Amino acid sequence: MKVESLDEGLLLALLNTTPTVAGEVTDRLADPEEAGAWIAEHAGEAHLGEDLALLRSTRDTLQALVHDQATPAALAPALHGVSYQPFISDTGISWRLATPREHILAARAIVAWDALRRTAPGRLRACENKDECTLFFVDHSKSNSARWCSMAGCGNRMKARRHYERRKNAPTIT
Repeated sequence: MKVESLDEGLLLALLNTTPTVAGEVTDRLADPEEAGAWIAEHAGEAHLGEDLALLRSTRDTLQALVHDQATPAALAPALHGVSYQPFISDTGISWRLATPREHILAARAIVAWDALRRTAPGRLRACENKDECTLFFVDHSKSNSARWCSMAGCGNRMKARRHYERRKNAPTIT
């Protein structure tokens, strides 16, 4: 695998495998069949040997890192045997992620997290609709002020809730 760009989509997909559905946090990687489908969707059939326990553990650690509840050292198990190897061609040198087959998705997600941490600090965050949402997003806004995973969903609900509270608590004029 060439490492030429952030694998941001995979990172977000992994972080968001624990969505809140009908008020309950679910885990898309808990059921082996659903997890296999998720792995196939994000890595193709060739990587169905992914260590599911390691992938879930990596996801949980990455979520804790975003919430400032862990340190990067907690990612060590997923990085065992992972390195970059040079690939030389007529046009120059590129780098490839070398990893045990069962660590491919976990390692790619960690590399993407680290790249975001270094190049866009504070842009990877959890949705502020904490009572109803457990999703993560990368803020690509110029002002770095996005607060919700979706303005149409969580953002609209939060703004409507604040408006209702202001109207409810406003003094009535007679």
